[in-house]
Amino acid sequence: MFKQLAAAALAWFAIAASAASVDVNKATQADLDGIKGIGPAKAAAILEARKSAPFKDWQDLIGRVKGIGEGNAAKYSAEGLTVNGAAFKADAAATTKPATTKPADTKAGKP
Repeated sequence: MFKQLAAAALAWFAIAASAASVDVNKATQADLDGIKGIGPAKAAAILEARKSAPFKDWQDLIGRVKGIGEGNAAKYSAEGLTVNGAAFKADAAATTKPATTKPADTKAGKP
């Protein structure tokens, strides 16, 4: 009995997890609205950008839809949005900011 209950629970979780995934290249306005953080205006912008061509990857989506940066991409991905079935993964090279040095303070008493 316990094994059957456990198997049923695992099956339900698997179904729920797969239903939560929304691919940006197949999504409808309603699908996109269902992703936390994407409202009607952002969903419309995504659909409009998709008219010219499907999104190749997350960087393509970020580059073509105004207002979607790496931060929002990470949030949308955590809510179930995918691009061609892939979740967002921040590119270490793209997120690393170049080191900058501050100019020396030349006020009196400071080097």
